[in-house]
Amino acid sequence: MADFDEEIIDDEINELDDCIKPAVSERFRIIVDNGQELTRVDKYLDTKLSGVSRNKIQEAAKGGCVFVNDVAVKPNYRVKPGDEVVVKLPGEPKDYSIVPQDIPLNILYEDECLVVVNKPAGMVVHPAHGNYTGTLVNALAFHIGESSPFEKDDIRPGLVHRIDKNTSGILVIAKDEVSKAHLAKQFFDHSVNRRYQTLVWGDFDENEGTIEGNIGRNPKDRKSMCVFLDGEYGKPAITHYRVLERFGYVTLVECKLETGRTHQIRVHMKLKNHPVFNDEVYGGNKILRGTTFSKYRKFVENCFAIMPRQALHAKTLEFIHPKTGKVMSFNSELPDDFAAVLEKWRVYAKAGRLFVESEDNID
Repeated sequence: MADFDEEIIDDEINELDDCIKPAVSERFRIIVDNGQELTRVDKYLDTKLSGVSRNKIQEAAKGGCVFVNDVAVKPNYRVKPGDEVVVKLPGEPKDYSIVPQDIPLNILYEDECLVVVNKPAGMVVHPAHGNYTGTLVNALAFHIGESSPFEKDDIRPGLVHRIDKNTSGILVIAKDEVSKAHLAKQFFDHSVNRRYQTLVWGDFDENEGTIEGNIGRNPKDRKSMCVFLDGEYGKPAITHYRVLERFGYVTLVECKLETGRTHQIRVHMKLKNHPVFNDEVYGGNKILRGTTFSKYRKFVENCFAIMPRQALHAKTLEFIHPKTGKVMSFNSELPDDFAAVLEKWRVYAKAGRLFVESEDNID
């Protein structure tokens, strides 16, 4: 059994570093828009970086931490259209030593090589800025105990992929370095079969399709991602989708990931003008389809209240066991909040069709 290079690892884990850096330092990259007037770089960045004071930007520039086209500049440098501005802001150092915590886990399978977990919505996968404890990694550290071969300051022990805090579903975690390398290569080769179910706004003309578009961090909002269709920025991302159930104003869709970029399904669905239902980051937490009637508005608000997070669930995961070579396949049921919202839409859609049929029969 080959001992694969640990650097061969899924993009989702490579991007863990981006999530961790803000506690130590923050790095921003902005391309100046076409039509931008000549403006002092400190003033320009003050309008682009939320939560960062102009004084902090000026101090960063004086310290050689503001770059334009790879050249350090002073606060009075005037940016022009097309400039690439990079800012490195120092932050407070943070100890990321993993603290074992007795947190209940829904374990679907476990052996000496790996553990498969059904993560609930609301649980962060790994410690990062703003979430230093209470994560899946903290829970696994307690569950596995002293037998873990990973270092205590390794903030991603055994992780080969991840899902967002408010996304529920299946994750596989390695329990040793060799298993981690084997699983990581499968993700790198895109040979892992992982399927999600998501409720999105709007109806589709087609029953299935593929979305392609490079995904990278949004230069105007570091907490979100966006699609770069020109292919110059971001990393290639491919999502295959299939309609499972239509409700008129919303649709239940299955998504199969060919790549694993941060927020991939959420960003690609927004690109298709079908934001994920109740996705606050990408605009799905507003009523995007339907009528203006107050009863309908109340119905949607009730759905939001039942599932106060994006309607996205990692339902299926299939991979090759790193030791036995056997195909391992796992499936998880939709969590209660997701299932309850789906049932409400089924009832609403049926009632709507009955209303239309009765209207048609009036004449």
